[in-house]
Amino acid sequence: MKELTKAEEQVMHIFWKIGKGFVKDVIEQFPEPKPIYNSVSTIVRILEKKGFVGYTAYGKTHEYYPLIKKSDYQKFFLKNFVSGYFGGSFKRMVSFFAQEEELDVKELEELVNYVKKNSTPEDHDQ
Repeated sequence: MKELTKAEEQVMHIFWKIGKGFVKDVIEQFPEPKPIYNSVSTIVRILEKKGFVGYTAYGKTHEYYPLIKKSDYQKFFLKNFVSGYFGGSFKRMVSFFAQEEELDVKELEELVNYVKKNSTPEDHDQ
């Protein structure tokens, strides 16, 4: 899986929200001012080449749908983020955010419980 650009990620969030749709359906989900059709169409084709979206053809028009689940991309992105900025250490990341965001004890406990519930045993060694 490849990391998405900001524009690609924005379009994917729309697909994850609507499930499937044509380029015009994606454009409708954007706030004003709406992007131009060709720009969104180009991003969708890039997402298709990257394997993030598939499509059903109806003549010359295509209805697109996500091939990658949002939760799968979130896991991929978070692992890359932790690896790139915190040397692969989840503890360093939590420590950083605890200091920078001034998390209270309750928030830290919620974070720890979430991690315990949603991670594998080897993730706790980092």
